Amino acid sequence: MNNTLLKTIILSLFVLSSQVIFGQMKNFIDQPYLETMSRVDTMVIPDHLFLSISILESDTKGKKTIEELEPEMVKTLKTIGIDLDKQLSLSDFASNFEKYFLKRQGILQSKNYELLVYDAASAGRVMYELEKIGISNVNLSRAEYSKIDELKMDLKIKAIKKAKADSEKLAESIGQKIGKAIYISDMNTYFQPVQYDNRRMKTQMAGAADMEMYEPVPMEFQKLKYQAELQVKFTIE
Repeated sequence: MNNTLLKTIILSLFVLSSQVIFGQMKNFIDQPYLETMSRVDTMVIPDHLFLSISILESDTKGKKTIEELEPEMVKTLKTIGIDLDKQLSLSDFASNFEKYFLKRQGILQSKNYELLVYDAASAGRVMYELEKIGISNVNLSRAEYSKIDELKMDLKIKAIKKAKADSEKLAESIGQKIGKAIYISDMNTYFQPVQYDNRRMKTQMAGAADMEMYEPVPMEFQKLKYQAELQVKFTIE
């Protein structure tokens, strides 16, 4: 097969495929359709709250070392029902591990942990109890919703149902009906992050720290906002 013939075959195949694609696009565009955008959102209470805990020798003005503070923290967390294996993890493990062996040279000054709790009451209790033993550097680092995948799917289903209901009303207003959906585009599933005011939380806990027995302190945790948006095309009958 010479080069001229091969080029002719390739060109013919390209033209044929282009005609098929154009024909499909033309058939789609030639159909009477109604296009709509649908958006739904919801607010949920976070059920995974992550507290950053820094054990600082400076918090005790040098009266206690890291080696003394750490066991006290562990004991305190166990006492209030924290599952250390599931809820507590060491942050920046490599750097802390390295510094641990250099303690004799006075390099280790802090140790950082991340603690998972499941509600605001537990977060307040942790802050209160750790404050009592001299660990005051506890902050809320982030908040999450554990069933996010189910929530996103639920929002998308609600969005497409809303798109159909809205389209039916529009078509009905001009004496027509919509048919099947011929195009669905998942435009966006949006999460609005929340910034927590740790300073305010500390202020709320300050009064409770002097109590002999712990009493839950009202703490405001903003809800997380999730939003789903779809673009849908329905045929018009």
